[in-house]
Amino acid sequence: MSDSTYQIIALVIYMAAMLFIGWYAYRKTVNLTDYMLGGRGLGAAVGALSAGAADMSGWLLMGLPGAIYVSGLVEFWIAIGLTIGAYLNWFFVAPRLRVYSFVTSDSITIPSFLENRLKDSSRLLRIVSGAIILIFFTFYVSSGMVAGGVFFESSFGLDYHLGLVIVSGVVVAYTLFGGFLAVSYTDVVQGLMMFLALILVPIIGVFATGGFSETAASIREVDPALLNFTTGASLIGIISAVAWGLGYFGQPHIIVRFMAISTLKEVRQARRIGISWMILSLLGAASTALVGIAYFQQNPGMELGDPEGVFIVLGQIFFHPLIAGFMLAAVLAAIMSTISSQLIVTSSALVEDLYKIAFKKASTDRQYVTLGRLAVLVISLIAAALAWKQNSTILDLVAYAWAGFGAAFGPLILLALFWRKLTTWGTLAGMIVGAATVIIWDSLDAEFAVNLYEIIPGFILCLIVAVVVSLFTYKPNAQIDKEFNETERLIKEKPAK
Repeated sequence: MSDSTYQIIALVIYMAAMLFIGWYAYRKTVNLTDYMLGGRGLGAAVGALSAGAADMSGWLLMGLPGAIYVSGLVEFWIAIGLTIGAYLNWFFVAPRLRVYSFVTSDSITIPSFLENRLKDSSRLLRIVSGAIILIFFTFYVSSGMVAGGVFFESSFGLDYHLGLVIVSGVVVAYTLFGGFLAVSYTDVVQGLMMFLALILVPIIGVFATGGFSETAASIREVDPALLNFTTGASLIGIISAVAWGLGYFGQPHIIVRFMAISTLKEVRQARRIGISWMILSLLGAASTALVGIAYFQQNPGMELGDPEGVFIVLGQIFFHPLIAGFMLAAVLAAIMSTISSQLIVTSSALVEDLYKIAFKKASTDRQYVTLGRLAVLVISLIAAALAWKQNSTILDLVAYAWAGFGAAFGPLILLALFWRKLTTWGTLAGMIVGAATVIIWDSLDAEFAVNLYEIIPGFILCLIVAVVVSLFTYKPNAQIDKEFNETERLIKEKPAK
């Protein structure tokens, strides 16, 4: 059999496994909480790997190795910032959000948590935040579909549209039927595939390049600066790279995982698993790039066309075609895990945060689950339509959507969890100012604006505005104080053994 045949077999096995998991989750999904939040029953490992896989996408296997291959370890500052941000998110936000979201009327989405936490009877906060999630994540999903189409086009020479249909069809199928459980279980498989691939490629690569000292020597022959963390970097550049970590506090598709973990004890275990997975995966991605530099220096007859393909090319060189096929599947897994996570959060925003408010007529849980599935289908079709013409504008929008979510939601999630005086008007004002700052800052031509990542001013201004407006509009509320105190009590309790 040809190499491409082996690779196609590996991809078919992978996709069949995803569909099987979707069918399995479908049988376990009964009510809306099951469909949107897995019945709050995720274990530590599932919650941790699901959050990690939902977070990283194709950037981990292609974007980061490609950047380090070209510019060296100076590009690793983003990974350092993300690791710090993820750890702080797991340490401070995860346990408190898990408890507080349950205490506040068993909230199952971020907008519903904010509304219930602040006792917003106007419903305005829930509508605005739900609409922001719906709009931005539709573009996010579309960008993932674009990446899936490009993956098949570049890896197998297939038509872009065929690749888009294949990826979209499989993701939509298991997400639509299996809901949050299917997304979480598939994320576990996808996260493990990404982890193993990023560990195996550099380990085998070090042997292929003659060991650690030979590998380092070959890299220095290309350019000694590639092994330096600061060469070519400015202080503002490093601060901006590390500031990517601020985005974690406001990413709905990541922090919703915290709400779904079964117990506080499991949350703490999940933190250890999730951060270990992340650190080792990021180190594997960086090592893959460095091994690639050494390997192609030692083999001048071989050329690497696209630096972002260094992981894929090394996998094809070092492994049997079938194993190389699973390496390709790992890239696809990174793309699909993010699409499915964003789809389910967008569906929940449409049904739980917009439909329920617009149509106050009571429906059964089964009807709501059906509406959730219908929402997944509708959002997918819109996203696919946007992706059909391979439009760089979508990808440009996603480039600062991370900053947008981080600045618009991040400070508010922290204040909602840790400051009892946050108000509805403070939250709305902060959300608008944070999002607007990111958009305006990105459009500025001034040198300081170009060099400073927009999440920094957006996050700071959102925080300041939310605090100031809340202090002016704060009125004591016995129910808010009671729930805040109950959350404090539950957090301080020792978890049952």
